[in-house]
Amino acid sequence: MTQRVALVTGAMGGLGTAICQELAKAGNKVVAAYHPQFDNKDAWLADMAAAGFKDFVCVAGDVSVLEDCQRMVAEAEAACGQVDILINNAGITRDRMFAKMERDGWDAVIATNLTSLFNMTKQVSAKMAERGWGRIVNISSVNGVKGQAGQTNYSAAKAGVIGFTKALAAELAAKGVTVNAIAPGYVATKMVMAIKPEVLQTIVDSVPMKRLAKPEEIGYACAYLSNELSGFTTGATININGGLYYQ
Repeated sequence: MTQRVALVTGAMGGLGTAICQELAKAGNKVVAAYHPQFDNKDAWLADMAAAGFKDFVCVAGDVSVLEDCQRMVAEAEAACGQVDILINNAGITRDRMFAKMERDGWDAVIATNLTSLFNMTKQVSAKMAERGWGRIVNISSVNGVKGQAGQTNYSAAKAGVIGFTKALAAELAAKGVTVNAIAPGYVATKMVMAIKPEVLQTIVDSVPMKRLAKPEEIGYACAYLSNELSGFTTGATININGGLYYQ
C-alpha cells in the first residue's frame, strides 16, 4: 500500500492531536503544522513518541498568513514529499454577543477559521489534481450548521467552511481529488473538560447521547475520508454531534 503524506493544521491541540494519531494509525506519514506561538512543541513530540508515534514531522506558521502557508507546505514537501492529504483543522474562538463584538474579534476568527482554507488548500489542490489523487478534509462545526448565540463570527466562518467544501468538491470531482467537511459537536478535549463542572454538565445534558465526542472519533472520521476507499465521497458534511442537531 502506498504511504500517503498527510498535513494537519492546528495539529497540537486536543482535536488536532487525535487527528494526527488516527492518520498515522492508518499508515500515513503525518506532518503536524502548528502556530509558532505554541511553545510546547518538544513536549508534544515527546508525548507522541511515548504513545508510539515517533515519526511526526513539524512545521510552524500562521495559517491566516498566505506566505506562512506557502512556506509550511514547501517545508513539508522537502521533508516528506508531495502532500496527498490536507486536514484544515486550525481554528480559534473569540466569543461575544454581536452587540458587543469588536471588529478585531470578527477578523481574527474569519482569518484563522475560513481564510486559512484558501491559504492552505491553494498550495496543494492543483498539484493533487495534476497527480489525479488527493484528499482534503475541512473541520467545520455543529455551530456552523445550526448557528449559536455569541458566535456570529465563529458560526459564519464554520458555515463558510461547508460552502467552500461543496464548491471545491464540484471543481475537483473529475480530478480524483475529494473534498469533504466534518462538523463535530462538543468534543472532550482538555480545554472542554476544564470547563466548570456545572457548565459542562449542562452541555452534556443537551446532547441526546448524553456524552461528549471522543477526540479520536473525529480523528477516525478524518482517517476514513483520507482513505483510498472513500474515493466516491465528496462534497459531504459528516455531522458527528451525538444527535445534537440534524440537517
